[in-house]
Amino acid sequence: MIGVGVIGASGWAAGSHLPALAGLPEYRIAAVATTRRESAERAAARFGGDAFADAAELIGHPGVDLVVVSVRAPLHAGLIRAALAAGRHVLSEWPLTVDPAEATALAETAEAAGVAHAVALQGHHSPDARFVADLVAGGRLGRLESAVLVASGGPLGGAAIAPEHAWGADPAGGTNVLTVMAGHFLATLERMAGRLTEVSARLPRLYDEVEVAGEGRTVPNRVPNQVLLHGTLDGGGTASVTVHGSSAAPDGFLVKLVGSRAVLTATPARPGSYLHWCDWDLRVDGRPVEVPAAYRTVPFHPKDGPVANVAALYRDLAAAVAEGRGPRPGFHDAARHHRLLAAVERAAGHGGKEEIR
Repeated sequence: MIGVGVIGASGWAAGSHLPALAGLPEYRIAAVATTRRESAERAAARFGGDAFADAAELIGHPGVDLVVVSVRAPLHAGLIRAALAAGRHVLSEWPLTVDPAEATALAETAEAAGVAHAVALQGHHSPDARFVADLVAGGRLGRLESAVLVASGGPLGGAAIAPEHAWGADPAGGTNVLTVMAGHFLATLERMAGRLTEVSARLPRLYDEVEVAGEGRTVPNRVPNQVLLHGTLDGGGTASVTVHGSSAAPDGFLVKLVGSRAVLTATPARPGSYLHWCDWDLRVDGRPVEVPAAYRTVPFHPKDGPVANVAALYRDLAAAVAEGRGPRPGFHDAARHHRLLAAVERAAGHGGKEEIR
């Protein structure tokens, strides 16, 4: 059983990582940490483990084999390095960091440490995405000619922003409609359709100021409100992606994979869900397609929100530790994904094309 310490045990982690870990027999929650002991103690009372207000104490806890880093992106690198130096396995929330070069350096450091390293791009483990990937690889659609993705990036990218997300209007925060929402969506699309090798893009910034909801003030906005992308896939097909910002909850998504023999579409089975969280309504040439039960590997269902796919990520991580292989996606995958997003930014800046390396 793998002992886990979760840094940032309130907020997102409390609604995804901790419930996932609590429901998997491969893991034991050994410690939790937040910036305030009171909130750490609340998390410990709910999920178990020792409570800390100091991340360094959690990393040094003798019962911790795996450190989960689930705090603001600018803080990831320092905590990851401390955990690697202590010889711990590490799972980092996405984004891995705020700089592509630093992401590559973290991947190299993790590799040298000889530990398991994973990043929470949980769409990779979506049963729907895995099933579609197998359909594409197995030739069910014929040759993949084009992939289309349209999705809502809400509640990021709109004219107003929640107080807890206001810091994301600064690109230094690393959390905006490109880095987080498009980052997750593109990772899930690539899981199905193959990797992007070349991109052109636009990153419209519609608002110089955004309202902080309920507070009667605005903050300067220096991040995109939308992501528009065209690209080429490694199999030769094309990709077209639109992620539109919104101040509200997500209003759904559409994936359309056009092959030489058939067309597959994916939409949310329930409204108001993200591509990398939920179960999908899958159709091939308009006819419903069911995902076989074998693709559901955890005791959760995507109808319950993000917990199911996060749990599937943890299950793969446990298997990787047992088998001595790298988890999927690992830090090297994350570094490449950071390079993809950086290429999108460069292409948007000069109006031309960028290769993904």
